[in-house]
Amino acid sequence: MKIQVLGSGCPTCAKLNEIVIKAMRELGLKNQVEYLTGTEGTNKIIELGLMSSPALVINNRVVMIGFSNDIEKIKKLINNNIEIES
Repeated sequence: MKIQVLGSGCPTCAKLNEIVIKAMRELGLKNQVEYLTGTEGTNKIIELGLMSSPALVINNRVVMIGFSNDIEKIKKLINNNIEIES
């Protein structure tokens, strides 16, 4: 499973990255979260045709655009996409 947090590097993007990492730990998943920021993050956001950030991408599929501090929502998104991968 490939998990990416895309953003410009702003505090909101960094906070989403922290929440995703915490959610992964709570789910007992060892996968690394790739955090793309700055030019690299912005270019990936543009490449995906998104109009805002941050974005959560799982297995090359955009599953959330914008910020949420609801860790249960993040865990549900991760779990739902584990099932898609299987």
